[in-house]
Amino acid sequence: MMLGPYEVLPGYAAEQLVSRMGIELVTCEPDLVVGTMPVAGNRQPIGLLHGGANAVLAETLGSVAAMLNVQPDGFAVGLDLSCTHHLAARHGLVTGVCTPLHRGAATASYEIVISDEQGRRTCTARLTCAVRRKLVRAVR
Repeated sequence: MMLGPYEVLPGYAAEQLVSRMGIELVTCEPDLVVGTMPVAGNRQPIGLLHGGANAVLAETLGSVAAMLNVQPDGFAVGLDLSCTHHLAARHGLVTGVCTPLHRGAATASYEIVISDEQGRRTCTARLTCAVRRKLVRAVR
């Protein structure tokens, strides 16, 4: 199974949160990653999009962007995520647009703007990832 620019490790394909949340990657380029997520199935008890769902979408898009910038032999993992929720999404799809703020040798930071179907900003997130340019896998 592929998730954007990288392959999901064997044995973990059925456990991907992206699939469970209904996230679809629309654009995967080094300077722009765009994805959508349905409100349905990702609600809090009073019917609004769960703030944690925004966080999952933001971290997914930022992590994909970071991976695009360290391929083919590198990897990235999230270090810090902050989300400001501006407006509640109630139905339809939300769209996240991820753009780079900083891409360095050890860290990369991204802004992710999430909007509803009317184009209203519902959440602004910032993700910082640790990046490694050479992938080293442990042998079990």
